[in-house]
Amino acid sequence: MVQAIYINLPVANLNKTREFWSKLGFSFNEQFSDDKALCLELSPPSIYAMLITKDYFETFTDRPVADGKTTQVLLSIQVESRKRVDELVAMAVHTGANRYRDATDHGWMYYDSFVDVDGHQWEVMFADEAQIPLE
Repeated sequence: MVQAIYINLPVANLNKTREFWSKLGFSFNEQFSDDKALCLELSPPSIYAMLITKDYFETFTDRPVADGKTTQVLLSIQVESRKRVDELVAMAVHTGANRYRDATDHGWMYYDSFVDVDGHQWEVMFADEAQIPLE
């Protein structure tokens, strides 16, 4: 059984990255943060993103590291309401992120998207499973 998930992402500037996510209301696990990495708490105690300086990130792989100009992964986080989707994306854009597509509404699922200050693509979504069509 998996006890926790750590998503590892390269970042350009730890201070700028910390400021961005802090302004969105997220916290960091300081026990796993230092001058090379930040441990972003997405859903403690089980889901975290390790935001690692690019130079240090490169020591963990023998493959080229994405530079923010290509998409290798889409990160999705589920929140409690449509309103919270809109609030979080608006805060992200206000804090330096960019939207890369318009919000999408499937009735039972609603999501919007942004690219963070390090070029990572995030989708913020709300889903009401009781509203899923029975087709």
